[in-house]
Amino acid sequence: MIKKLLSCVRQYKKASILTPMFMIGEVLMETLIPYVMASLIDQGINRSSMPDVYRYGLLMLLFAAFSLVFGVLGGKFGAEASSGFAANLREDMYKNIQTFSFSNIDKFSTAGLVTRMTTDVTNVQNAYQMVLRIAVRAPLTFLCSIVMCFRTNRPLSFIFLAAVVFLSLCLSIIVRMAMKRFDQVFQRYDDLNASVQENVSAIRVVKAFVREDYETEKFRNAVSNLYRMFVRAEKVVCMNGPLMMFTVYSCILMLSWLGAKFIIMPQSGAYALTTGELTSMFSYVMSVLMSLMMLSMIFVMLTMSMASGRRISEVLDERADITNPEAPVLKVPNGRIDFEHVSFSYKTGTGENTLSDIDLRIESGETIGIIGGTGSGKSSFVNLISRLYDVSKGSIRVGGIDVRSYDLEVLRTEVAVVLQKNVLFSGTILENLRWGNENASEEECREACRQACADEFIERMPDGYQTQITQGGTNVSGGQKQRLCIARALLKKPKILILDDSTSAVDTSTDARIRKALKEAIPGTTKLIIAQRIASVMEADKILVLDEGKISAFGTHDELLNSSAIYREIYQTQTQGGGDFDQPGPGGD
Repeated sequence: MIKKLLSCVRQYKKASILTPMFMIGEVLMETLIPYVMASLIDQGINRSSMPDVYRYGLLMLLFAAFSLVFGVLGGKFGAEASSGFAANLREDMYKNIQTFSFSNIDKFSTAGLVTRMTTDVTNVQNAYQMVLRIAVRAPLTFLCSIVMCFRTNRPLSFIFLAAVVFLSLCLSIIVRMAMKRFDQVFQRYDDLNASVQENVSAIRVVKAFVREDYETEKFRNAVSNLYRMFVRAEKVVCMNGPLMMFTVYSCILMLSWLGAKFIIMPQSGAYALTTGELTSMFSYVMSVLMSLMMLSMIFVMLTMSMASGRRISEVLDERADITNPEAPVLKVPNGRIDFEHVSFSYKTGTGENTLSDIDLRIESGETIGIIGGTGSGKSSFVNLISRLYDVSKGSIRVGGIDVRSYDLEVLRTEVAVVLQKNVLFSGTILENLRWGNENASEEECREACRQACADEFIERMPDGYQTQITQGGTNVSGGQKQRLCIARALLKKPKILILDDSTSAVDTSTDARIRKALKEAIPGTTKLIIAQRIASVMEADKILVLDEGKISAFGTHDELLNSSAIYREIYQTQTQGGGDFDQPGPGGD
């Protein structure tokens, strides 16, 4: 995991190397200051020698200035390295997500991906900066201070070693307990983000059903649950402060008592101690214990970031299930589609097939209607053609070539899909249309909108094709959104056009005009139309009836009325007593 994360440092390696180097310089300068201070006291102040006071004082001032410069440069390069590292992490995660097939995306919730790219990356960024700066500074300060303490007075230095052993044992227990609790906390973050996302995206439904109080209470419960778990984790971490203070004051008391005894009762050899040396020992003991406190902070931050790092690595390590073959086919000859004994399951190995033994031939240029009940496999059927999922058994051929042999971009360019859940992006109508063809002229966009019957409402808008679409297309109706998405697909000039229940929000009159326009404008394009209304597919060349993932019937409207009980039942339900044939459906505007 750490190797995977560090591979995202890339162009910030220089800053990542310079940061610890400057921190080393800062620590060395700070370590020398107490040593020079001892000489200033013993040789300058105690002997009333002003030249020595000036000399050692100037030397201390010089070391302090260098320490300041090194610290500033370390902070500058540390911020650059950690911020760049975080930017690369987000970029790499986002790029990898773009390669995911639908089956990969199904493994992660949207809220989970958002949390990973925001909160988790921020945690790792803070930990990385701390590692570059404090993780270098603290151990080095500790070692240098210990060395100087032993150089000054060996017996008194053993006080520090005893404190280090005691703190190390206590901190290891704290870190182990905290890590488990922080793992649980970040899982709760996903649930909280999911609640926010669901509420905001469905705010119109919430208000329509007057459920604001219910949603507020649900959110309050999620926040309270997260709060309680965070408090549990922080309670463990907070033990670090009192423990550290107890150790610091214990060391100061022991040092004061023994140090004063060594000064008042002059000793020889290793036990000899001057006033200046005792003063420097106080400085070093504070440095040693503060470095230990910083190390404990590092352990806490690393504990939090390890949980975040694992979640980020899951996204970075995820490999797309669907990739290009070694020598991909770069041209789709025509729109013929062959299903050869195809079976498909969303969960491989469970034995539960969404589609079973689909064997079908569709000629190029044909219009095929697809009818079936909810859960019959209609959307799964068309998703396999553009290889949004891969078949579990059998094969699908487009233009006589297995879809797994095509370059993915080439295949999906020639197989345009208007999905059930239509999505528009922030920007103008023209910018949204050009998702189908970024080089399309404005006239081509207007023509596509005429074919999709979208021009009539666009021209009524004050800014026409320059009208701004809000995020998610919330400022246009469902029917308008569907027509814009159809126009966007038509701009691709595909060999196969799939409309997955894409006219459900438009009235029957507009639906008929769209089908007529498609028939006249793109006669050579194979068209697959999934619909709930018989009126939307009855004029198709053939109609496919799916039932529980299997082909129930396949033929023309008249043939199916005679041969398919399912089709006949749907037809009679919709034509007897107020069906689509008797009155217009819900308006799209």
